[in-house]
Amino acid sequence: MLRSFISVDADSHFPIQNLPYGIFSTQDKPSPRVGVAIGDRILDLAEVADRGLLPNVPPGVFRSASLNGFIALGRDVWQTTRKEISELLREDSPALQSVPGLWGNVLVPMVDATLHLPVDIPGYTDFYSSKEHATNCGALFRSSANVLPPNWLEMPIAYNGRASSVVVSGTPVRRPKGQLRLPELPRPLFGPCRKLDFELETAFIVGKASSIGSSISVDAANSHIFGMVLLNDWSARDIQQWEYVPLGPFNSKTFASSISPWVVTLDALHPFRVQSPPQKPEPLPYLGSAGLDSYDITLEVSLRSEASEALTVCRTNSRFLYWSIQQQLAHHTVSGCNVEVGDLIGSGTISGPSEGALGCLLELTRNGNIPLTLPTGEKRGFLEDGDAVRMRGWCQADGYRVGFGDVSGTVLPAQP
Repeated sequence: MLRSFISVDADSHFPIQNLPYGIFSTQDKPSPRVGVAIGDRILDLAEVADRGLLPNVPPGVFRSASLNGFIALGRDVWQTTRKEISELLREDSPALQSVPGLWGNVLVPMVDATLHLPVDIPGYTDFYSSKEHATNCGALFRSSANVLPPNWLEMPIAYNGRASSVVVSGTPVRRPKGQLRLPELPRPLFGPCRKLDFELETAFIVGKASSIGSSISVDAANSHIFGMVLLNDWSARDIQQWEYVPLGPFNSKTFASSISPWVVTLDALHPFRVQSPPQKPEPLPYLGSAGLDSYDITLEVSLRSEASEALTVCRTNSRFLYWSIQQQLAHHTVSGCNVEVGDLIGSGTISGPSEGALGCLLELTRNGNIPLTLPTGEKRGFLEDGDAVRMRGWCQADGYRVGFGDVSGTVLPAQP
């Protein structure tokens, strides 16, 4: 098995088989720059490139506050650079180990770094791709005979979100305010959200732009995808229930969406491809695919109050997604809509078939009617101020994991 000269625990998310990209800064070097996670360290790619060890990347690309410049260089450069980094980090490779001042200058302790939003995001789209989630939500709000809208099994459903409020993991999230419609009142009232929820998702980052009027096929989609992150698409369920007809969510979703700081490349995820769930009816030809389009990514969510220890409330897997990321991108562009480098495309809440695999509190608590019990005895139908949500995701291999780290956020009270 491939090994690094850096010691990496078996349960670390960042072995040499992963090498995810991110943006970081340190107290002594406050300018954000590009790094790669390896164990509990960050390989400073700006320092490595300055030493001439990454010759296929133009000077200065890694001294940037986003990955967009590197991503725009194209798939050949991504793959070549990843191989070069892997070679430098191998246990039998002397090139990096012989660099003066390696520890601390080139290999930075992760605990000493601040992680930043990894990409500049021109556009954000959120899909609704989990059949289990869509079915559970339909059962809560519609009749049992109409749990799925008639179009759901024919195409990936999505809405255009708000890119400006995407934040990096660790950023606190303030409770939103908006219009709420209570059943006992004749008109809506205005105030803080009472049903704040998390949504467990993955998201992919567009790596190759397309032009207006063109489309991307399912088979070509992978060449347009740089990598994936974890996504918590925070949701104000009560605001959403009142506003979503007829045009879908708006203020209930625009206040914050959190992503993990490390972007795991499709090359790192390649060994963990699995067959997507069966699709009936057979999709229209532009959505057709017979390949291994899903990924075996274990996903979990924990919830912690100010008084309680963390409780794992969900464990599911991205392999349950009915619509694959390749189908999502094909449908997104089939009208001629162009995508840009750095665009963020969310999967929608990922739920599985078991009771413990439900990816949001709306499902877990049946819209607040069956609250969760925290270790302190506190009850949670939805999130309270001070609650902290942590999501993690990883692919398990024999002896190592390829992981995303985590995406976390703490709920702050609504503005006065």
